[in-house]
Amino acid sequence: MNDVEELSVSLEGVADMQDTEAAETLLCHVARESGAQPHAVNPSVVHASTILFPTLAAFEARKSARLRYGRRGTATSFALEDAVSALEGAAGTVLAPSGASAIAAALLAFAEPGRHVLVPDNVYGPCRHGCEDLLRRFGVEVTYYDPVIGGGIAALLRPETRLIWLESPGSQTFEVQDIPAILAQTRPRGIVSVIDNTWSGGLFLKPLAMGVDISLQAATKYISGHSDLMLGTLACAATVHDRVRAHAQRLGLCVGPDDAYLALRGLRTLAVRMRQHHETGLTLAAWLAARPEVARVMHPGLPDDPGHGLWRAQFTGASGLFGFVLNPVEKPRLAAMMDGLRLFGMGSSWGGYESLLIPTNPAALRSATRWAPEGQTMRLHAGLERAEDLIADLEQGFVRLGGE
Repeated sequence: MNDVEELSVSLEGVADMQDTEAAETLLCHVARESGAQPHAVNPSVVHASTILFPTLAAFEARKSARLRYGRRGTATSFALEDAVSALEGAAGTVLAPSGASAIAAALLAFAEPGRHVLVPDNVYGPCRHGCEDLLRRFGVEVTYYDPVIGGGIAALLRPETRLIWLESPGSQTFEVQDIPAILAQTRPRGIVSVIDNTWSGGLFLKPLAMGVDISLQAATKYISGHSDLMLGTLACAATVHDRVRAHAQRLGLCVGPDDAYLALRGLRTLAVRMRQHHETGLTLAAWLAARPEVARVMHPGLPDDPGHGLWRAQFTGASGLFGFVLNPVEKPRLAAMMDGLRLFGMGSSWGGYESLLIPTNPAALRSATRWAPEGQTMRLHAGLERAEDLIADLEQGFVRLGGE
């Protein structure tokens, strides 16, 4: 058995989401057109604003119809909603035109003057910006907490606490949260919980089964898988689905049918792609951990990572996104390393088939905890290229980093 096989968590039976169907099987067949008549393999792309009703009675009863106006969805977006609900085990899914808009919808759905919201200090930047701008203008107080606080969250709860946000692993620094310990404190108090589940693709972590109310994804990332669309998903428990959907409708959030079709198309191969991201990410993380230029690797799949135990207990795999810290190096040497990379792109986002590597500055987005490594923090996304080719590209980059 090689090092990666020893590090890997078994991906067999990742999600027995419908009886004995595994994720690969479910995602190939869920939300496809069915019936006795012949039909295409993929659902149709339906462009519509106005929906016509055949009778006055049908028109007057339209509010009870799922299909009643294009902004509220068409057969194409309904198919994507149903597929994501099956993937995440949700009562229903609400779509948004981007991950950031999905975040805003989740925050605003529960924003009331005088309420209190808890947010992990390593949260995705647009979520923090939404809290600082939108929530505070609505008279909501926000407290940022140490993401590894676990059951200690009880000390931060107040009678007016309405919502707790989770993100595991956390943005840029990849701390794993103890979700059951947090929920044990918040659920008895009726506090709504939202988790950003983008890192797992909705495949390797099942928050709703653990008791989380909303599992949010930037479907721009792994659900799309091809870096060519913007989309957000809010997979909801039955207790909050109607509220979230109604609020998204009031905000006018809707997804174009072409983007919904592309996301549904990407979803069919999610399980296969995530397996490759998992394996390649672990291979690169283990290789980087042995490099003299690297001070620290942040990947919960590595046995010496502080969050490894929680990751093994809660997750069934890892995505291709992780971080590492370089030993102190001058900016020109870092530029020499980065500018000469052939297979790693430099760009925002992640989750596509291509590998990415960028420098990050987590300290700029912290207020409750401190991030002060001695060297430059980096974020890497392992795409679908062959791991050996990616390692060769990084190895040449380290040669340039050293000035040789």
